[in-house]
Amino acid sequence: MKILAIIFTLLVAIEHIYILWMEMFAWETAGKKTFGKSLPHDLFKPTKALAANQGLYNGFLVAGIIWSFLIENQEWSINVRLFFLSCVAVAGIFGGITASRKIFFVQAVPALLAILFTILLI
Repeated sequence: MKILAIIFTLLVAIEHIYILWMEMFAWETAGKKTFGKSLPHDLFKPTKALAANQGLYNGFLVAGIIWSFLIENQEWSINVRLFFLSCVAVAGIFGGITASRKIFFVQAVPALLAILFTILLI
């Protein structure tokens, strides 16, 4: 279970590093490829700053997940990891309800699996 918890947690972190990059630095290119079917193409340029702000928040999630691996106390490490994974899961569920079901599967499901496997370690 420990290996699955680590794999899914790192998968969530890597995914959010990509989201950070896309929203902060490639909104008008990679962002357009990702969201071009659901957003009019003329909205990408004027929403660049908003997307960058969202990307920054994704970076905070990544920082928290990585930080959880650096905490020596096992109990605190797991608690911090569960908190940040829960933030990702809630964001993915909300995005799945309000924007696209795909967001639920891409963002929330890996986070929920990471949470499940991490809880099984307790």
